[in-house]
Amino acid sequence: MFMGLAAEKYDRQYSDRQLLRRMAAYFAPYRRRLLSLALVILSITAIGLVSPLLIARGIDLVGVQPNSEAIVALCLGLLVLAVVNWFCNRARRRMTVRLIADVIGQMRDDAFRATIHHDMAFFDEFQSGKVIARITNDTQELSQVTVLISDLISQFTILFVLVIVLFTISWQLTLALLVMAPVVVFFGWAFRRVARIVTRSGFRVIAEVNGAIQEAVAGIRVAKSFRQEQAIYDRFRQINRRSYEVNLRRGFVLSNVFPTLNAMGGIGTAIMTYVGGLAVVGGAVSVGAWYLFIISLEQFWFPMTNIASFWSQIQGGLSACERIFALMDAESSVKQVAGAAASLAGRGSPPTILRGEVEFRRVDFRYNAQQQVLRDFSLRIAPGESVALVGHTGAGKSSIIKLITRFYEFQGGEILIDGRDIRSFNLTDYRRQLGLVSQTPFLFNDTVLNNIRYARPDMSDAAVEAVARRIGDGEWIEALPAGLHTLVGERGQHLSMGQRQLVALARVLAQHPPIFILDEATASVDPFTERQIQAALDLILADSTSILIAHRLSTVRAVDRIVVLDHGRIIEEGDHDALMARGGHYATLYDTYFRHQSADFNAELYRRMKA
Repeated sequence: MFMGLAAEKYDRQYSDRQLLRRMAAYFAPYRRRLLSLALVILSITAIGLVSPLLIARGIDLVGVQPNSEAIVALCLGLLVLAVVNWFCNRARRRMTVRLIADVIGQMRDDAFRATIHHDMAFFDEFQSGKVIARITNDTQELSQVTVLISDLISQFTILFVLVIVLFTISWQLTLALLVMAPVVVFFGWAFRRVARIVTRSGFRVIAEVNGAIQEAVAGIRVAKSFRQEQAIYDRFRQINRRSYEVNLRRGFVLSNVFPTLNAMGGIGTAIMTYVGGLAVVGGAVSVGAWYLFIISLEQFWFPMTNIASFWSQIQGGLSACERIFALMDAESSVKQVAGAAASLAGRGSPPTILRGEVEFRRVDFRYNAQQQVLRDFSLRIAPGESVALVGHTGAGKSSIIKLITRFYEFQGGEILIDGRDIRSFNLTDYRRQLGLVSQTPFLFNDTVLNNIRYARPDMSDAAVEAVARRIGDGEWIEALPAGLHTLVGERGQHLSMGQRQLVALARVLAQHPPIFILDEATASVDPFTERQIQAALDLILADSTSILIAHRLSTVRAVDRIVVLDHGRIIEEGDHDALMARGGHYATLYDTYFRHQSADFNAELYRRMKA
């Protein structure tokens, strides 16, 4: 029922050879450690083979001439071998754990680095909880399977040496044994495809569980506000039940591999015991040699069944690899053009400071085939000019900002920054010169001080405080419990919405970017906080080319030009007074939205002053 859990769009199929080749590249830097590990494994293999040889030799000697001294020497030899074997196994485990920790750590680093460099379209489309599951759960699964692979190498070594030893005992019996071996391998291989499918489904459903938890925790305030705790719990139970059923099926498939192979090995041992017994009766081999062969059979079938069963278990690791590499290999929709102008900074020279000219030339943009947002759109913003974008929901305001920041790719036309194609810039250098404040300002769980200097971590405390006090003479800082050292909490929850906006604006003021972009929050704030916010905006607008999605009347009046949008087209533009005099779409917007805002502001200000 759950075998066909939906894959993500960026998922892809890799062959086992491709996955193993890429995994090998992670182990390549640790060749010396691998060689040391191989030597330890060979030592363990040699000890495992010497022990039955000593016992068999002792049986032959006792049978010919009983000797207590020989028995004591044999026991001491076996004791020494056991102690050496313990030390070798301990060394193997320690070396394996360290090697795998380094490899998995590097893979996790690569997966996270690839993830944070994906464009915003990726994060808009794919649930963050599922992405997190690939970086955490899948890499952990891979580490466990990698331990199995190291055991598999050990088993291969034992098997190879053991076959040589068996040939020296009786080549006829060894050939008969090797004829049966492919049957065991075939049964192990037959489980391979089913194991790959069920493990892949297991990873997908665990990602759904992570996604559900992440969404529930992030939205817990809303859930509690609407008293929906039971609803989100019921949804989680449903997804968790699905996880239980998928993993139960996975466990059922994998748990049947080893018993089946053990049964095949048991049948093989019974056959070889009978054939060997006949050889002893016929005088073809000695009793000691027959015992050695029977003991060696146990050591032969164990690695043989392990190798066959590991192949099914390794599918879990390969499935984890497949999901991790798919996350790394996900293609970005934002494409930068290679060439001499591919970076704002010349090699070895400081980055060129942008003047801030922004121009859209007949740009076409759509999120998908059904959602055309901009068509043949043109707009020029002069360096240092401040422009407010207004219009009803769906007019294209946020899309314009997403294109300027290169969070999304446009399908037609050109976007020029200082006369150069935006696609020719190095994204890191370019975005470093953008100051962006989103509609819901995001603050990190740190102090106000560190949030302000986020874009400029080299700023001193005094410099940060000087920037912060430029806004409203620092009155807003005095309202914070510990001033700039106040912890903002997760997502800034310890601060009011107005305070979060002030911190976000102070962060941009500290960055001093050539281009400032603001998606102004619609949340109501008290008149005094709004005055402080506007004061911060005025400071930024004076020094930057500014593009604002305006929701406050004070912001609209402060800009040089207002651009009125409707369904991705510019229908009016000019300053506030000119557009009001025209009596068009903007005047209607003002009368239905902005005018009551002004009245509410004046009423609240009057009430505060009177109080």
